[in-house]
Amino acid sequence: MELSLTKARFNDLLEHWSGDCVLYAPKLFEHAGSFSDTDQVRYSPITRAEDIVFDTKSTFSHKEALLPITQILFYFTEDVVKEAEMNKQKQIIFLRSCDFHAIKRLDEIYLKNKFEDIYYKKFRENTKFIVMGCKESFGNCFCVSMNTNTCTGYDGYLHQNGDKFEIIIKNSDIVQGFNFEKNETATVTPQFVTENPVVVNIPEKLDLQNVVKSEMWEEYHNRCIACGRCNFVCPTCTCFSTQDIAYTDNGKVGERRRVWASCEVDGFTDMAGGHSFRENKGQRMRFKVLHKIYDYKKRFGYHMCVGCGRCDDVCPEYISYTNCVNKLNKLEKTTEEVK
Repeated sequence: MELSLTKARFNDLLEHWSGDCVLYAPKLFEHAGSFSDTDQVRYSPITRAEDIVFDTKSTFSHKEALLPITQILFYFTEDVVKEAEMNKQKQIIFLRSCDFHAIKRLDEIYLKNKFEDIYYKKFRENTKFIVMGCKESFGNCFCVSMNTNTCTGYDGYLHQNGDKFEIIIKNSDIVQGFNFEKNETATVTPQFVTENPVVVNIPEKLDLQNVVKSEMWEEYHNRCIACGRCNFVCPTCTCFSTQDIAYTDNGKVGERRRVWASCEVDGFTDMAGGHSFRENKGQRMRFKVLHKIYDYKKRFGYHMCVGCGRCDDVCPEYISYTNCVNKLNKLEKTTEEVK
């Protein structure tokens, strides 16, 4: 089903969806950016077309609609453990092609990685996805290099064309009970970018001994401030830590939560007994980058990174993940030439 709707009719459709779903889309928050005079676009519940930002890349990804930043797992007393109530709310997420590809990465980790994560599964099975077209590439995007600039398998597709909202409905369940008019039928061609200003060349083979010994990591150790922002905005990072929150002074009544964590921050690799891995920030950068473009593919057959470029967007020290990957590719070629 392909449609062209006026803003009023699109708002009618959003109202119809809002009857039993929470709608998440990129939304503008004025003066909520890194500085007092800057804005921020992030995923948040919306109710009308005017809330959706089409022309700016969101600072954060859609991930927090499926993986809450903090989530209660269970409650406990001295004698009883009670599992927290699972999410029952249906939701529709409006997201870009790269972020839609990121769903596959999250599913791999949380649903197919030996065990199913019951908390993620409940959010996932209650969620539908509508892909938002990208008329042109945003800054720092490299989705073409990662083959995530186009996609299929979505429940719906949407882009704005002048004062009209052009929609493709693949899953008829999401429009059940809503009556479209005959003159709203149209031919809609999805808008997907075909080139980015940023090109990333991922090395297909790496000599890990040379990678580990490379002096390039020392640069990141000196520059990185271990804030973890690159991980938190990433749509495919899945790490979390657990926290016990005590309700009483004796600590025997409370709740356990899982909270987003980052391989870049201090304390992430702390172990019982005081031992810690990767205290050097360059080593943390190496771990993150290799996980995105080497380790994950070795295990699952495709790269973890989807090329959204948010990590480059938010780094306060202007550390470029894409430059790092290209340096690795150059290191690989240099190693092959020496051999």
